[in-house]
Amino acid sequence: MSSQQTRTAGPPPRVGSQYAQLSRRVKQAGLLDRHVAHYAVRIGIVGFAFAATWTAFVIIGPSWWQLLTAVVLAVLFTQVGFLGHDAGHRQIFRSGRANDLLGLLHANLLIGLSFGWWIEKHNRHHANPNTEGADPDIVVAPLAFTAGQARPLRGLRAAFVRRQGYLFFPLLTLEALSLHANSVAAVFGRRMKRRPAEGVLLGLHAALYLAAVFLVLSPLQGILFVAVHQALFGVYLGSAFAPNHKGMPILPAGNTLDFFHRQVLTSRNVRGNAFTDVALGGLNYQIEHHLFPSMPRPNLRRAHVLIRQFCHEHGVEYSETTLWLSWREVLRHLDTVGGSAAHPA
Repeated sequence: MSSQQTRTAGPPPRVGSQYAQLSRRVKQAGLLDRHVAHYAVRIGIVGFAFAATWTAFVIIGPSWWQLLTAVVLAVLFTQVGFLGHDAGHRQIFRSGRANDLLGLLHANLLIGLSFGWWIEKHNRHHANPNTEGADPDIVVAPLAFTAGQARPLRGLRAAFVRRQGYLFFPLLTLEALSLHANSVAAVFGRRMKRRPAEGVLLGLHAALYLAAVFLVLSPLQGILFVAVHQALFGVYLGSAFAPNHKGMPILPAGNTLDFFHRQVLTSRNVRGNAFTDVALGGLNYQIEHHLFPSMPRPNLRRAHVLIRQFCHEHGVEYSETTLWLSWREVLRHLDTVGGSAAHPA
């Protein structure tokens, strides 16, 4: 194990009341208190940058320099997505309706992703992280995250999985396209809550986005702008989400771990500084976030110290590493699993 990693190892976890004890400490420290003013400033900064970048896009006009604008918008789309994520977890307002409204505006209207579809999927992940048969984030074609998923594969799929460690980053360039497609499919499904509103906002986003791009740019410039923007948007999202669980223990279906141990042992924190907190939208505190999903983002850094100490006191493994080492663990895990895919005769 690298000396740059921090893993507080201990005895096998026991089902118990550790979570109740930790919850009392967290509440007494005021770490679940809302910070509406903080979010107002954050939303204002991101919103201003978002509007200013689109204004600059129109002013610059039909130029190949717009590919740099696409890079900036990829960053801003992801930052808007982080705010939608926080709203989905009720981190911003106490009112569920206010959080939902904010989430719909940020996700559906501003970046073209279905808030309702994503929340339903993300909540299933939170309930059973890295659990076979229950976590949708470890069932993502064409990848395989367990040897059990890889062994039965044949043909081209097996050939892909054997090289998935090398192909993972290129595949992330299609992540935004996949999210858009799943959002549209969800709106046309029958189980979507607030389906009319979600559909209207997604349609409005698509109309405004495509109109802006192809009215300002030439057809070739427009196509390349969309390709660069959406590809980098997907890579940034993947870079923020994948290091949190990939390469961590995968639990068998029907396991009996209690909530506290299940959340801590399957999550990985990314060590960093204030820049890391902004760049990863607070998701670098993945253990704290999974234990207390409604904890506002500005409280996660303080909670990190408290929860790491609590895990040390109770002998529970607490995984924390740098961003680069977390990605190395992710790619190493994918490569190891890929070796289980069937080889041609």
